[in-house]
Amino acid sequence: MYAEAAQAPAVVRAQLAANAGRVARLAERLRQAPPRAVLTCARGSSDHAATFARYLIETRLGVLTSSASPSVSSVYEVTPDLVGTVMLAISQSGASPDLLATVSRARAHGARIVAMVNAESSPLAQLADDLIPLAAGAEQSVAATKSYIASLAAIVQLVGSWARDAGIAAALENAPSLLARAFGLDWSAAVKELTGVNNLYVIGRGLGLGIAQEAALKFKETCGLHAEALSAAELRHGPMALVRAHFPLLIFTQDDESRAGVVELAGELAAKGAAVLIAGAEVAQAIVLPTGSAHPVIEPLLYAQSFYRMANALSLARGRDPDRPPNLSKVTETL
Repeated sequence: MYAEAAQAPAVVRAQLAANAGRVARLAERLRQAPPRAVLTCARGSSDHAATFARYLIETRLGVLTSSASPSVSSVYEVTPDLVGTVMLAISQSGASPDLLATVSRARAHGARIVAMVNAESSPLAQLADDLIPLAAGAEQSVAATKSYIASLAAIVQLVGSWARDAGIAAALENAPSLLARAFGLDWSAAVKELTGVNNLYVIGRGLGLGIAQEAALKFKETCGLHAEALSAAELRHGPMALVRAHFPLLIFTQDDESRAGVVELAGELAAKGAAVLIAGAEVAQAIVLPTGSAHPVIEPLLYAQSFYRMANALSLARGRDPDRPPNLSKVTETL
């Protein structure tokens, strides 16, 4: 896990260069024939990348984006009219039966299939109208790391090109060097705080929510730690009832319109005595995890990269093997 996460900067650099032409051509087609909606289709870490895609597409392009429920196609065998839509399918293996069933039925019902997949010879890649290879290389650890970062980078490259956003394009050029720096940041304070706990919340909002979801999954699969990912807005509802003195929360906040509200929430929680760890802002009485500043679209990638190194260390500190979580395999063949 550690070694593969460390490869992410080089993976992203190579991926962006290799995919530039095909992404530009796809972006032009999407501008010429704008979809009426985008559907995402993914499982596990890839679905957390899809959450990031939903916020990025809707905020930068104003195109309605929603997550497809694979069971609707694979179990209930129902598919709505998808003429004029794009289905964005994201997968490391491209082999999960329910994902393939969903994509196949979506294509038969009029959707254009854009696949972001690491295994370029996979069944999913063969189903795609447009293929964007993740080019992350072999990933031996069950816990996805570099393939998740590669998925985020591919999403940013596509949306930036589609929107003709020069700011995103320029920020993405610097992403590989920023990722390398992020992997070297010292998040050992989080390891110390979380080694002995059993439950925590992971909080994000907007572009940061998908990172919170990914972190919560990694806590569960590599650290044996029950973690629940929540939007900062949702925490203020029922889940707030569990927050008490010393209750741990890991909070991510990128520098965009959502930051003020997330920082306000973090301050309230820290003042109540909760054990708040925060990446992306300074909050009194909280443990501030070091981050670098970047374009708000890139910052979530950097937080994920710093988190992976910390999660690997936390897994070892808790006496677990981060590469071989119990009861899991690399390819999950959900039916």
